Amino acid sequence: MNPCEKYKARGRKPWKLMLQIIKIAIITIQLVSFGLSNQMVVTFKEENLMTFKHLFLKDYVDGRGDSYAVYRQDEVYEHISYIVDKYSRLRNITVGNHAYEKKGDTYSPLSLCQEFYRNGSISPANETFDIDAQIETECLEIVPVFPMGSTTKDDLLNFVVHFKRLLNVKIKFTLKAINLQTVRNRELPNCYDFDVTITFNNQAHSGRIKVDLDNDVDINECRDWKVTGASPKNIYYPLLFDCLIIVTCITSLALCTRSVLNGIRLQFEYTDFCLVRQGKKVPWSDRLEFLNGWYILIIASDTLTIIGSILKIEIQTKILTSYDVCSIFLGTGTMFVWIGVIRYMGYFKKYNILILTLRAAFPNVVRFIGCAGIIYLGYCFCGWIVLGPYHEKFRTLNTVSECLFSLINGDDMYPTFKYMKQKSYLVWLFSRVYLYTFVSLFIYMILSLFITLITDTYDTIKQQQQEGSPVSELHCFMSECKDLPTSGRYRVEGESGSFTCCFPRCKDSRERLSSESIDSEP
Repeated sequence: MNPCEKYKARGRKPWKLMLQIIKIAIITIQLVSFGLSNQMVVTFKEENLMTFKHLFLKDYVDGRGDSYAVYRQDEVYEHISYIVDKYSRLRNITVGNHAYEKKGDTYSPLSLCQEFYRNGSISPANETFDIDAQIETECLEIVPVFPMGSTTKDDLLNFVVHFKRLLNVKIKFTLKAINLQTVRNRELPNCYDFDVTITFNNQAHSGRIKVDLDNDVDINECRDWKVTGASPKNIYYPLLFDCLIIVTCITSLALCTRSVLNGIRLQFEYTDFCLVRQGKKVPWSDRLEFLNGWYILIIASDTLTIIGSILKIEIQTKILTSYDVCSIFLGTGTMFVWIGVIRYMGYFKKYNILILTLRAAFPNVVRFIGCAGIIYLGYCFCGWIVLGPYHEKFRTLNTVSECLFSLINGDDMYPTFKYMKQKSYLVWLFSRVYLYTFVSLFIYMILSLFITLITDTYDTIKQQQQEGSPVSELHCFMSECKDLPTSGRYRVEGESGSFTCCFPRCKDSRERLSSESIDSEP
């Protein structure tokens, strides 16, 4: 029965339905609010990373990415000196609220380190080398002082890079900043620690030293703060709203758990009834009909939302500063909540075709994907090994899988063919055979068969709906009960939700089934 029929049959108000509608609304509002706050944090991190690249990388241009590199020894020294100089002058050149990290009364120093092989004698002309694979590290620490003192300049002049044995040069320092834009969302600003690392990567020893800047961000609660122009009550309104969501989800969780337990108890009663009255065992397919998967989905969504809301409260009160874990719980919980809306669409025969088709086709889809996945993995490994050295999209297994999946969807097909290097005619010819067979196999055969599988299931379900024939013994048993919800026979005093209350309403059908089972005995 749907909620309307239950109300007509037993006079029960659809509390769970109303609760789910309210829950969907408030959870969506919570997610949007958290998303806007998280967006400001992500924007602050990304813009600071871009700022550091423009401040500390010489002649940096947006979009260069992997192409930013140095090729001469004097360029390496120039870039290192440029970074140290800009770091020392940071307070006078930055337009942001950046500052040095301070430990006690002293500033944290900049660390300049190089990693290189312990000993090595390399002679490409004679095609000989003698290398000690042990790696040594040589470091220099520079305290931020402006203007740069003579001692610092002398240290830089004495810093000799061992280019022949060099693996990398790393420059590390820590900067602090405050994200003030969160005040607009009635949140207290956070204090950020940016652990900046600039790497001169020479592990390839190809004459091209790639330069990259990256940072690790730590979000901390500011030690002392004062916000004027905002009422303290307004700041704590989001906390009260999160508490309301937690209470709502706990109520929904309790109601759905009770319904699941009642379904399990009903399943045992039906199994005993069939075993005692008809001497038949109920198949697992009929038993699982009593286990409502939608309730399990709601239980999962409520659990995730409760955990996510608790983490969100801890973020707002500055007990926790990690947005990633909270966003996973809230995002997944909200997704499950909205998927659960389809359950109520299933009460209408014209709208439940999607649910029935997916449920009926799921076992065959899993088997089909398993077989297709084996072929897909074979193409992934083959493309990675053969085409990896000649095509950027086949350098790693991850990029190979992404490229092939894009080809299945018809995306980026021409560039995949075009950017194949033609240094080896044999590999180029193999790439054509490889790509043409993959596209033909997966688009014209496997994908078409997959669509046919879903279409056949859809036609079967549609035919069953038109004929109205039950598909299991359980449905046959339930179809024998002809009482309408408005008949009044469902209103039973002291009803506990047990299955025995349903039996008197279907007394005639039960006696008919029992007599048929007796007549069928030899």
